[in-house]
Amino acid sequence: VQVEESGGGWVQTGGSLRLSCQTSGLDLSTAAMGWFRQAPGKEREVITCTSRNTIYRDSVRGRFTVSRDNNKNTMYLQMNSLKPEDTGNYTCAPARFSYCPSAWTSANNYHHWGQGTQVTVSS
Repeated sequence: VQVEESGGGWVQTGGSLRLSCQTSGLDLSTAAMGWFRQAPGKEREVITCTSRNTIYRDSVRGRFTVSRDNNKNTMYLQMNSLKPEDTGNYTCAPARFSYCPSAWTSANNYHHWGQGTQVTVSS
């Protein structure tokens, strides 16, 4: 299994970006997938988990939207109304299960990490 993230960049506060997570070696239509971010000097945090539906961390709910194109084996993260605190390295990874576990915010429940794509939001 491999994943590759892209789409990061620099944006001003209030701007938007769309990240892509290209996958291979798994069936995206049946996989549970997470998006993560790691701010400088902080631990990686899970911000979304998607199986049949998507669960969002409170800090991104209403601003971020996950979608998937199963034909392209690609998952997307549309990020709107970006804030400086959204700055970080964004990665995606499949869950160890075919569903989002109750402990979906634990990074230990995911594997096959990508290198990530950097997002910088300036004030």
